[in-house]
Amino acid sequence: MPGDVFETEAWFANLQAHGFERAPHRHWTCPLPVSSGAGVAHLHLMQQAPGEPLAALGNYYSCLYGPVGSAQAVGELSAQQWQAFAKALRQLPGSAVLRLQPLDADSAWLAALQCGLQAAGYWTDRFFCFGNHYQIVPQGGFAVYWQQRPSALRHSVERGRRRLDRAGAWRIDIHTGASTDVDRALAAYQAVYAQSWKPPEPCPGFMPGLVRTAAHEGWLRLGVLWLGEQPLAAQVWLVHGGKANIYKLAYVKGQDRLSPGSVLTAALMAHAMDVDGVREVDYLSGDDAYKRDWMAQRRERVGLVAFDRRRLRGLLAGGRHVTGAWIGRMARLLPVVTKQKDLRASRET
Repeated sequence: MPGDVFETEAWFANLQAHGFERAPHRHWTCPLPVSSGAGVAHLHLMQQAPGEPLAALGNYYSCLYGPVGSAQAVGELSAQQWQAFAKALRQLPGSAVLRLQPLDADSAWLAALQCGLQAAGYWTDRFFCFGNHYQIVPQGGFAVYWQQRPSALRHSVERGRRRLDRAGAWRIDIHTGASTDVDRALAAYQAVYAQSWKPPEPCPGFMPGLVRTAAHEGWLRLGVLWLGEQPLAAQVWLVHGGKANIYKLAYVKGQDRLSPGSVLTAALMAHAMDVDGVREVDYLSGDDAYKRDWMAQRRERVGLVAFDRRRLRGLLAGGRHVTGAWIGRMARLLPVVTKQKDLRASRET
């Protein structure tokens, strides 16, 4: 089974070329010790600046992180091979502390790596990164999916279509490959984004690079809703390995009455389910309330942090981590305890 789009060489190449405000100090492609004939696989790691921890090659543009290469090869690694890999990581600068995120909490490779790190002398912990809303495509595709959505969402999309009909000639274009039309669609996306409520991209070259990379790789589903010759909404989806990832979306500020974003999302959802035949649609990072209307399932993406107990820097960083985690738990518990005391006091008066 193909890996996730965020676990491909093409993704990491564009991220390195265009996705950092400040380029990482060091970058390593660390091969996993796979068995002969099973394929090849590796992890992209970095040190952002001298003295900083060894970390996953990623940032706010990254919605998932994992090994690049043969899933079969990764799955066949033994506990001893993961331990050997962890020991090899100890030779890299910054490896007294290792930080990887965001990760699929249920992935077998993550559990195996964590065990390998522990066997190699690291103390490990996981932490919450963000909520991830997603939808398993039901039998029957978009028609069945759409009937399962809340009536308020369906009515909002229907009203938006009727209002667009009254506003003038409108259409939706969905671009999927490398052509001159993709450049026009990219220009429309950038025009919509510039007129939306969203802040400017911290790395202006990242999205143009991603759109062109996705077009070349066959991942791209760039949807644009046009009213006449004015683009009102635009979205970038990435389709790979049976999964559609809703990566970027924007609509022109002040056009809420026409619901252009929702109308476009519904059209792209139908395309992904019925034309692309995906098994899953992923809304990626964030617990925004509107995502619950579109997606039936939720999971969490996590981070893994590891501290080398054999080195002073690892011990000190681990101590700070434990202390910070304890303070955080106490801060969350305090309002609950205070509320319980107040309730007891109110019952006694």
